[in-house]
Amino acid sequence: MLPAVSRAAPPVRRVSVSAGCVLCYSGIACSPYAHAHLGHRLTVTGAAAARPRLSPLLVSSAAKSPLRTALTANELTGGESPDRVATTEKQERMEVVASAPGKVLISGGYLVLERPNAGLVLSTTARFYAVVRPLRDSVAPDSWAWVSPPQPRVLFSSYVSADTSVQLLDIDFRSSVIDKYYLLHFRESANPFVEQAIQFSVAAAKATITDKPKKDALDKLLLQGLDITILGCNDFYSYRKQIEARGLPLTPEVLRSLPPFSSITFNPEGANGTMTGEKCKPEVAKTGLGSSAAMTTSVVAALLHYLGAVKLSCLGQSSSDSATGGDLDLVHAIAQSAHCIAQGKVGSGFDVSAAVYGSQRYTRFSPEILSLAQVTSGTCLLDVVSDIVTRNWDHEKTQFSLPPLMSLLLGEPGAGGSSTPSMVGSVKQWQKSDPQKSKDTWSKLGNANSVLENELRNLKRLAEDHWQAYESIVQTCSCIPFRKWLEVATNQQEELIVRSLLAARDAFLEIRLHMREMGIAAGVPIEPESQTQLLDATMNMEGVLLAGVAGAGGFDAVFSVTLGDASNAVANAWSSAGIMPLLVREDSRGVSLEDADPRTREVSAAVSSIQIN
Repeated sequence: MLPAVSRAAPPVRRVSVSAGCVLCYSGIACSPYAHAHLGHRLTVTGAAAARPRLSPLLVSSAAKSPLRTALTANELTGGESPDRVATTEKQERMEVVASAPGKVLISGGYLVLERPNAGLVLSTTARFYAVVRPLRDSVAPDSWAWVSPPQPRVLFSSYVSADTSVQLLDIDFRSSVIDKYYLLHFRESANPFVEQAIQFSVAAAKATITDKPKKDALDKLLLQGLDITILGCNDFYSYRKQIEARGLPLTPEVLRSLPPFSSITFNPEGANGTMTGEKCKPEVAKTGLGSSAAMTTSVVAALLHYLGAVKLSCLGQSSSDSATGGDLDLVHAIAQSAHCIAQGKVGSGFDVSAAVYGSQRYTRFSPEILSLAQVTSGTCLLDVVSDIVTRNWDHEKTQFSLPPLMSLLLGEPGAGGSSTPSMVGSVKQWQKSDPQKSKDTWSKLGNANSVLENELRNLKRLAEDHWQAYESIVQTCSCIPFRKWLEVATNQQEELIVRSLLAARDAFLEIRLHMREMGIAAGVPIEPESQTQLLDATMNMEGVLLAGVAGAGGFDAVFSVTLGDASNAVANAWSSAGIMPLLVREDSRGVSLEDADPRTREVSAAVSSIQIN
């Protein structure tokens, strides 16, 4: 019997890096097709001939309310309404759809922040999609052309109306063709990840495309304007509170009944660490799968492919299989840079790397690579991007995935989230205050992480060399607790497989032990007592190999790695204990092109009519 989840408020709350919607912070759920974080269409238009000294790219909403600013719609679009332009049917237009996965870090938490420590990260079935198409089918004869020398700039001057804010934002590419202004239309707050992804991608295309015909094609695409739609899978967001409020069971079946790209929900006011009564923007309730990294990567990949800077794999095939390494490396460099600048710090980057390359063993890049990109003034973006793409990115990635007949299962405890930056800060402070103890702990963790990786890789080799024995013993072990696994081995091959399974399990138990010790020493709940009880009970169930807290730990998602079909029993047990089993599974694909807008795909007849809004 699994222990029930404690409802006590956690001491550390999650701080969302991409809180709320791109274009607004309403206190209610947002329409999935009205907002860029979950379906907002970013209509990036070309320049208006009526204002030859400005070449604005309009980023406007396709939502219900029209654009209301001190600038008229005629000035912006040459007489056409922005919403009309955004929604007009366009015949025979090119469309690019790229997707990127979320991630789960199963080992290497905290250590992966410092070279040369490695982490094992699994990419998942949860994906963000970016759809890029031209706003207009052709360039109007009177379209304003970018010329040299550049026009005088206006930095961050704004026009404000009752409920909208329009900013003239100078990207400052210092290029005769791309020197222009962005006109950004947002409500209250922009999404920095979307902003940086667009800016860095366009700059990267200008910096890397040198062939004259391709440069001309790029300029034409930019003058046609960009219509960008961003969609996030349900798996990135929590629907737990709505399900509980309606008295529905916490089961995968209920989650599966939701329509694709359902409305997102928000954590209540004050849930993100603010004082009672203090005004704050409610956080999007998320499941900790790296939504900002997946979103940024999908936008960068779609734009770079659309603009001709890279050629990614087509029709949903994994880019890591057929795209050139240079193309993926460019997507990685630009996505990594945009993501770091958007979040205001240079993180380890394992989430972006997994979004680009898929499941892997990851060692971080040297932070100095982004030294120029962190300069906030006096440096033009084109120079920054040119520096980024010519740098020697020294991150290390080795292909990795779970052995055959093993499944990843995630669960949402519902005890609130944890602030990863706050926990990381506390651990770093502990390292400074007790360097010898922290060094010893990290050394033990590194050794245990290596043993876990080696045993999982050994199991993959054993599956390749002795498939019949591997399949037979894994299926048998999936139905019994780990204490009986050795008893059922009937030959030498099966015994080798079982011993490798048990060695992986022991290594993971050691990882959990040292992570708990580190949390106690640093004063942060890396594996809180309530999680320890849940994970211990899970690891004692039939067919469970591993069970732990993902990433930095705390009160975020828990995961298990199970044998055969044992995940079904674990999901049922978690549901009974108040844990919401998620639909996420491992999918080793990284970034890839899709054959169509995911909203146009046929929805399975098994999806019920339950609506959670």
